[in-house]
Amino acid sequence: MRIEVLYPEICNLYGELGNIRCLKESLPDAEIIETHIKDKPVFLDEEVNLVYMGTMTERGQVMVIDALNPYKDVIKERIHEGMPFLVTGNAFEVFGKEIIEDNVKVADGLGLFDFVSRRSSIQRVNHLYVGDFRVSEEETIKVAGFKSLFGYAYGPAFECKLFDTVLGYGANEEIKEEGIRCHNFMATYLTGPLLILNPPFTKWLMNELMGAKDAVPAHYDAAMDAYNYRIEEYLRPGKGWKYH
Repeated sequence: MRIEVLYPEICNLYGELGNIRCLKESLPDAEIIETHIKDKPVFLDEEVNLVYMGTMTERGQVMVIDALNPYKDVIKERIHEGMPFLVTGNAFEVFGKEIIEDNVKVADGLGLFDFVSRRSSIQRVNHLYVGDFRVSEEETIKVAGFKSLFGYAYGPAFECKLFDTVLGYGANEEIKEEGIRCHNFMATYLTGPLLILNPPFTKWLMNELMGAKDAVPAHYDAAMDAYNYRIEEYLRPGKGWKYH
């Protein structure tokens, strides 16, 4: 079992490395590969069970795009071959067409998915989020989390959604589709320790996507108690979910 973490020195703005700690405790025999900004990613030439990248600063986005741009054709091949990716927070904007701030383009993305990211330099929106994740034709599981962002993403890429929004905004304030699910590439605006907060999703990820059959998230019973309470509390009538 091999898990590659892209640019941990940059992509840990909201404690996203907690997701890797969760996987390491759940899969103690897994090899964790930390790829730094000047390193060539291992997944380009070798098989890994998961590629992970978390939230970064706006300046960090430019650095990451510059680092990955020479490999974008190979990354596209890996995605279409079905290599598993989990990308959280604004890291998924790296894979879009361009990033625009205050109506001025600040960066071209890798162009692997058809969407444009638009943000404001002065207004941040924070909100709780609950969405449905489809695990089969008949079954969905709820995923809870938090968003903290200066803008949104727009484009047809979100027809291949990761979550159906129950509470909060989707990829932008006008749609319910959140994130991208293409082959085994999964990306979401949710920030922080997503896997710790959502043991059912983590269990599915390990069992079905990473190939660790029958693996159970660490501290599963306690994590499930917290998860069930969180879902109930977030969806409680009258609960405020949006904070500017």
